[in-house]
This record gives sequence, C-alpha cells and structure tokens, in this order.
Amino acid sequence: QVQLVESGGGLVQPGGSLRLSCAASGSIFGGYIMGWYRQSPGKQRELVASISSGGDTRYADSVKDRFTISIDNAKNMVYLRMNSLKPEDTAVYYCNIYIYYRDYWGLGTQVTVSS
Repeated sequence: QVQLVESGGGLVQPGGSLRLSCAASGSIFGGYIMGWYRQSPGKQRELVASISSGGDTRYADSVKDRFTISIDNAKNMVYLRMNSLKPEDTAVYYCNIYIYYRDYWGLGTQVTVSS
C-alpha cells in the first residue's frame, strides 16, 4: 500500500515561482516512476513531468525550460520546481506513482497564477 500527499500549492503572481512537494509513504523499493499531473476546469488531466527512480525525466512541451522535476530516493519524495509561471498553469496538481504494476494518486494541491 502506497500513499501520496502533495503540498506547496498556493497563489502566485505571473512570472513567480512555486515548489511542489509530494511525500510517498508505505513500502517503496525497487523501480518506480513518479510524476506530476494537472487538471483545470473543463480540461482533461495531463502529464506535466515524470521521473523514474533511476533519474530519467520527461516534460510536457508547455512546461519545458520552466519546470524541473526532481526526486529524493532516501526520503521518498518528489518535487516540482515551477518558474516563470503563467495564468494558464493554474490547475490542481496531482502527484502520481507507478509501482508494483499499479497507479497511486494524491488528492492534489491547487496552484493559482493570477495578478
């Protein structure tokens, strides 16, 4: 059983930065992939960034060069550093882990980019 808890969301002005954190608890060992997804009203949930336990990363084209995903294997935590935020980045951001052939999700954290 794996549980995920996101934190770090909030209100930020355009051009500002936020760092999201996701803490994973439970039995975490072996290979896995963790990622950040986001969903805004009227849109489907989309992958923002992902990282494997080996350190391989992938990003959506819309966030490349602005967002950075990282992982702390010792603490079982994944982070998403978001720079140069735009209003269109406003969404609920969800943490995800694929491990033991199953997907697990956090409850999400709200990010609002507005002046």
